[in-house]
Amino acid sequence: MYVAMNRFRIAPGKEQEFIEIWKSRDSHLEGVPGFKSFHLLQGQSTDEHTLFASHSVWESEEAFVNWTKSDAFRKAHANARPAKDIYLGPPQLECFNSVL
Repeated sequence: MYVAMNRFRIAPGKEQEFIEIWKSRDSHLEGVPGFKSFHLLQGQSTDEHTLFASHSVWESEEAFVNWTKSDAFRKAHANARPAKDIYLGPPQLECFNSVL
């Protein structure tokens, strides 16, 4: 199992707008070989930001890498327009291989 997570710092008061961006987005993940599941997670809020993470589970690192080179990936990110007043910096990608 392989997990890919993007961590996002979102401006206070913009949480629902961020969630709506993800709700209305077509991820093009269904049917991608090796894709298992996706979740959008909301974390702690501070005075500076609210933490979110997009969390996708894959059969293997190879399946994830293949997706990043696919038409489905290009389609999923074609209309990605980060609203500067919502995002406090770029997402931080973190990837993990299951060891247990």
